[in-house]
Amino acid sequence: MSRRLLAALIVLVLVLAGVWAGWRHAAADREPIRIGVLHSLTGSMGRSEAPLVDGVRLAVEEINANGGLLGRTVEMVVVDSRSDPKVAAVEAARLIRDEKVVALFACWTSSCRQAVRLVVQTAGHLMFYAVQYEGLEQSDRIVYTGAAPNQEIVPATRWALETLGRRIYLVGSDYVYPRTAHRMIRELVTTADGGIVGERFVPLGGADMKAVVDDIRRLRPDAVLNTLNGDSNAHFFAALKQAGLANVPMLSFSIAENELVAYGAAGLTDHYAVWSYFQSLQTEENRRFVDAFRRRFGAHRVTSDPVESSYVGVRLWAAAVAEAGSTAPDDVLRTVVRQSVNAPSGIVSVDAATRHVWRHVRIGRARPDGQFDIVHALPAPVRPAPFPTYRSRVDWQALAKQLGSGDEP
Repeated sequence: MSRRLLAALIVLVLVLAGVWAGWRHAAADREPIRIGVLHSLTGSMGRSEAPLVDGVRLAVEEINANGGLLGRTVEMVVVDSRSDPKVAAVEAARLIRDEKVVALFACWTSSCRQAVRLVVQTAGHLMFYAVQYEGLEQSDRIVYTGAAPNQEIVPATRWALETLGRRIYLVGSDYVYPRTAHRMIRELVTTADGGIVGERFVPLGGADMKAVVDDIRRLRPDAVLNTLNGDSNAHFFAALKQAGLANVPMLSFSIAENELVAYGAAGLTDHYAVWSYFQSLQTEENRRFVDAFRRRFGAHRVTSDPVESSYVGVRLWAAAVAEAGSTAPDDVLRTVVRQSVNAPSGIVSVDAATRHVWRHVRIGRARPDGQFDIVHALPAPVRPAPFPTYRSRVDWQALAKQLGSGDEP
């Protein structure tokens, strides 16, 4: 073989290798952007969490209908965490390692969030968390689109004291969020010269409500503040109605439209909930959102604050990806702190200092049809304070460690 022919063959091989590499690179650029959606579809939290997947799905489908992100479609990888924080942690690691997702949209309970947070921080990854929570935490790897305690626990407790009365009974599920929330509520009630007349914790998913109902019948509080999560609420509401206590004033912290219908809460006559968003909001953006949700998932379906927060989380992530020109978690975390969206609940903006979002505070009274009438609302969005300002951050961190919450898991 002549040197000239050999040189030509070498050039041809190099050209073909370059074409192949370019084709592979272009093909990779056309592959879908994968996100992990990790929620309980079964177990105690299944009925509450499953609709959050639909909130993510609606946002993803709208993005894809408008051309996708960076010229690529977005693909959801949905996993059932089975109402078990240990399962959630294992699946989060698998989604990051094996499924190559670029972001996680995950969890309801704080126990789940804490378990997944460790995985996300160890992997240097990214998570969006859509549910109101007890605060006392600030991760540089999580964007919190649900309410911080100064956007829910604090204003709702003050409203209850002013509106419902000062003799308060507390009932909650036995895990991080309710125990921390109750500590905050207790301090607020005491400061306002009110009193906690009784308190009970029930295992998550627990069904035995006899002791709680006996307490309420005997103590006759002005109001019950309810931090039960999941299907324990169904047993609690049924026990109240059976005992003839359906008219006891109650403020629930984890009952939205979906739970109101599913758990029989509509039969309670003086029942309130605190959220940033209610389906009954009369705004153009919310009407569009509700119509789109029902067209996609069924006319019988309802939206809720956690569903809206899940939807908003995807939109904030997409805006950050578009600005960064990248789906890499570090790039998105750099740009997400500059994002705002016109959400169904109003303008939602990421607070750069905390990676929580500015949220409205609204309180609704339950209606028999499974919706809420808004009876109280602050006039403007509230800046998030995951460590409420009426204590020092050092004090909050000590309390978080004691209760097994916050920055010390």
